[in-house]
Amino acid sequence: MNQILKRKIDDFLQHWKQNPQRLPLIIKGSRQVGKTFSIEQFAKTYGNFIEINFVTEPQYKTIFDTGFKTDDILKQISFVNPDAKFVANDTLILFDELQAYPNCATSLKFFKLDGRFDVICSGSLMGINYQEIESNSVGYKEEYEMKSLDFEEFLWAKGYSEAQIEDIYSHIAEQKPFSQLEMDIMFGHFKDYMLIGGMPAVVSDFVSQNNFSGILKKQQMLLLDYEEDITKYAVGLDKGKIKNIYRNIPNFLAMENKKFQISKVAKGARSREYIGTVDWLADAGIVNVCYNLNLPELPMKGNANANEYKIYFRDTGLLIASLDDESQTDLRHNRNFNTYKGALYENIAADMLVKAGYSLYYYRNEKSTIEMDFFIRDAESLIPVEVKAKDNATPSLNKLITDTKYKDIRYGIKLCYKNIGFNGKFYTLPYFVTFLLKRWINEQIAK
Repeated sequence: MNQILKRKIDDFLQHWKQNPQRLPLIIKGSRQVGKTFSIEQFAKTYGNFIEINFVTEPQYKTIFDTGFKTDDILKQISFVNPDAKFVANDTLILFDELQAYPNCATSLKFFKLDGRFDVICSGSLMGINYQEIESNSVGYKEEYEMKSLDFEEFLWAKGYSEAQIEDIYSHIAEQKPFSQLEMDIMFGHFKDYMLIGGMPAVVSDFVSQNNFSGILKKQQMLLLDYEEDITKYAVGLDKGKIKNIYRNIPNFLAMENKKFQISKVAKGARSREYIGTVDWLADAGIVNVCYNLNLPELPMKGNANANEYKIYFRDTGLLIASLDDESQTDLRHNRNFNTYKGALYENIAADMLVKAGYSLYYYRNEKSTIEMDFFIRDAESLIPVEVKAKDNATPSLNKLITDTKYKDIRYGIKLCYKNIGFNGKFYTLPYFVTFLLKRWINEQIAK
């Protein structure tokens, strides 16, 4: 990695360490989102750091053979590594690649009860299956899911300060339009973020060299790595069927309604043959799933149709890397988003909403007379969010807001290539502020 990227987990880890009641920590995330690197940087705040990787050092799987008590584990670690030092209250122990030995999580209860050492487990979401663990230390551990860089972290990588992020936020909070210069620059960064995504190694290379050289190759390697992990970790499911869905995501997004349909995965495919496959991809951190609401009303979770959904890549850069070579070249050289414009903007909006802390829901009625890309909520109301690749009409958004039968909807949000504004019914916001949406709603509208 060419440079050390500032990540949001950095502050989380510092606050975790400062908490006298801290619990052992499990950091989960999809492949290569920067888990181990961030923990290793954080470990420099300790006098001693013991790093154990169950993939590259499988001999450490034997350290639990005599039990899970702390002293027994430390004794076994010392047999494998005589140079290991354990200083009470100044030692961090990292058990990395937890998915390769999930029973390690059983030890967390004993480390907490002992209290002398800080412990972090890290692993891929693909392989962490708590059903396989003898005792997963419920009540004695804290969990943190790490994702690829969000747009704020990307701006940090580009050199933007937290004060400059606050200035961006002030425009939303005060409904103050951006200058044309600000719009041009931020949309430029936003398009770059769409093209390369948020995988740390890719972002680091892009920022260091300030061009796309070598980016596609790294992204395509990540796509292949995910396929390899499907083969390795998809236990109890048809791995070929999971790969079929994974490879067909761009095709679903290219369709007008973008709805996932088993019949489009393979000829003669039936839903019952694919039970659990999409859930596995979602649990593994590869895709975001957006469920259709039965009705556009609260509550959303209990009102969603589990059999109707859209699937988005968690990282839009990887979506672009999965397209045909001609499309990739056009996108990188000319920033020509026309062919896949709708798919790309929906995918990036979905990714940004998830990284902001939202679950994904959409609405499409049976007659397709009303379609809405996403829904979020404030303290009292349901908020339709429309994603517009072009600045065209918004009949569904207007109908949802003005029709009195949709009693939970009071206003809406339109994400597009326009400046900040409000027409009395919905807020118009430029795409690049989506990462601030939840904060704005919590701090301003929900008051």
